[in-house]
Amino acid sequence: MSHGRAADRRKYHRIETDQVISFAEIDRADRLAVGKDLSSHGIRFEAVGCEIELGDMLRVTFNVMDQTVVATGVVVWATETDPISMDVGIEFIEIDPMAQRLLDESVSGTSEGGFDA
Repeated sequence: MSHGRAADRRKYHRIETDQVISFAEIDRADRLAVGKDLSSHGIRFEAVGCEIELGDMLRVTFNVMDQTVVATGVVVWATETDPISMDVGIEFIEIDPMAQRLLDESVSGTSEGGFDA
C-alpha cells in the first residue's frame, strides 16, 4: 500500500515535524522523543529505549507557535521500528482549550506561526 493512500484514510489532517518533545507516564519523569507528525487530536513520535504499551496514558509536551502545550493522551498504537525504537501514536484526551484552539489553527493552516518544527 502506498504512503499516499494511507494518508488519505486518516481522520484528521496532519503536519510533519522533527521537533524534540517530552513524554512520560502520568506521575513519572519526562523522557525525550522526536515528534513525527501532529494533528489536532493526537501526535506520533519516535521513542528510543523504552517500552510503551497500547492503552498507556502519557503526558506529552511540545510547542505550537510560541506556546508550550501539555496534553494527556492514550496510546492508540505502538510499533517497534527496530530493537530499541518505537513509533507511537497517542490520541489526546485532555488538553487546555486555548492550546487546543492554537493546535486546530496551526494544523488547519489558518495561523501564521504554525507548529514549531
